[in-house]
Amino acid sequence: MNEDNTPATAEKARVPAYSWYALSVLVLIYVLNFVDRQILSILANDIKADLGVDDAFLGFLYGTAFAIFYALFGIPLGKLADSWHRVRLMTIGLALWSMMTALSGFAKNAAALSGARVGVGIGEATASPSAYSLISDWFPARLRATALAIYSSGLYVGGGISLLIGGLIVENWNATYPDGGPLGLAGWQAAFIAVGLPGLLLAVWVFTLKEPVRGLIDGMPSKPVERPFRGFFEELLQIIPPFTILGAARRGAAALAGNLAGLVGFFVAAWLITLLANTGQGFIMGGIVSIAPVLGATISDQWFLLAIGYYAIFSWASALRSRDPATFALTWGSPAFLSTILGYGTVAFISYATSYWGAPYGERVFEISKSELGLLLGAPAAVTGFLGVIIGGRVADWLFARVPAGRLYVVLFGLLAPIPVVWVMFTTDSKTLFLILAAIAQLFASSALGAAAATSQSLVLPRMRGVATATFFLATTLVGLALGPYLAGLVSAKAGEDLGLGMLSTLWVAPIGLILLIAALKLVPAAQERVLAAGKAEEAGL
Repeated sequence: MNEDNTPATAEKARVPAYSWYALSVLVLIYVLNFVDRQILSILANDIKADLGVDDAFLGFLYGTAFAIFYALFGIPLGKLADSWHRVRLMTIGLALWSMMTALSGFAKNAAALSGARVGVGIGEATASPSAYSLISDWFPARLRATALAIYSSGLYVGGGISLLIGGLIVENWNATYPDGGPLGLAGWQAAFIAVGLPGLLLAVWVFTLKEPVRGLIDGMPSKPVERPFRGFFEELLQIIPPFTILGAARRGAAALAGNLAGLVGFFVAAWLITLLANTGQGFIMGGIVSIAPVLGATISDQWFLLAIGYYAIFSWASALRSRDPATFALTWGSPAFLSTILGYGTVAFISYATSYWGAPYGERVFEISKSELGLLLGAPAAVTGFLGVIIGGRVADWLFARVPAGRLYVVLFGLLAPIPVVWVMFTTDSKTLFLILAAIAQLFASSALGAAAATSQSLVLPRMRGVATATFFLATTLVGLALGPYLAGLVSAKAGEDLGLGMLSTLWVAPIGLILLIAALKLVPAAQERVLAAGKAEEAGL
């Protein structure tokens, strides 16, 4: 191997200016990603009034309807990011989710809006697997957490300015067209259209980025995959029911029996949860039928849709174990990897609920206008979220240079520090204190993301980074996004639209996250050593 390509040389080398330029474009993509995703928060009360839905549906719309498809399609798209042109993949995904965001503006009922959110989820599933993999090939390990943190800052900047943009559009549109504007569009519909269309222009710019050589910066360059889409379609068939049953049957009777047992187990669990929730819809077929048209967020919709998602992930992981045991061993088969991503999932559980329900809560309880919420809640959250993720990334890199599992201490901080802040935020009678604490909660929670992402990337080989990223986002979506906002909304709806109580109910997850992250602190150092050994063995062709 040429000396210039050794990991030691790459670690010491100056990062090219183009890497920083490309990172800035990725940040812009992620900003738009979260503008399109998070704008639903400032529009929630208007959607609730126009479509006649409750807080449980609003939590379902923001969380589960988006998260399940984002997570499921993230797996095959993560595989494609490991084998195909990542820049092209991001370009296609950006164009898709931008178009579906714009189409959300033409929704006239809950079904159409839910369907559009599904499309947004599928499109956005291309972004982070591609971006995380690209960043890992543009930046050496010593700066990777910082680069990932800078990229992740787009999450908080986009989420924050979405409130400002959405609030201004809705108030001005409704003031200009009090009885409905062109095509009978309400202000919340115009907001979706206004933030969706610019993404189509950005996609043209993204297409011009250069694709880096995969793994070269780590001294482990990967050869181009001859048939890149083959793995993508194989993953697609392994994760979409009912094809999952056929895929299991091809692996043998034992695999089929295990797959069917998983299918039954997840649906029985969903049925039992539905019964316990006392919705009057505690029978399986009624739940399945209600899911199909996505007509509303009844409790059965939530849990049966989650059952489909968890069963699909179970099927995919089982197939991965058979088809690619090396990747399985370093992801699903690694206690260090699982405790890291699930531990961060509990951070996301509280964080997603807080960021989503903050604006509707402020509007209802303190009667803050939408434009004021954009300025007083959204703008500070964008700044503190950006600062938190950047500072957290730098601190994580500093700790990593001194302690092998040092980054995880930042994740622990992101879990524990927001708890008292969130508690006071949703119980205080002071509007000023509510707004200040919302910014602080964002600052604390955002610090964990870069550290968790970089830790997960350090536990796999370069060729596995796309799949590892998709698996990492399973935790943030199927644990954090699909459960946190919905459960807060469900408790609120059951308690007579009491959002404060709904938000306090999310804090029970913190002890679980604490246990997972303490386990990760003990497991990660040895796991990182095994990855280095595996990389050397793979490079030597063993």
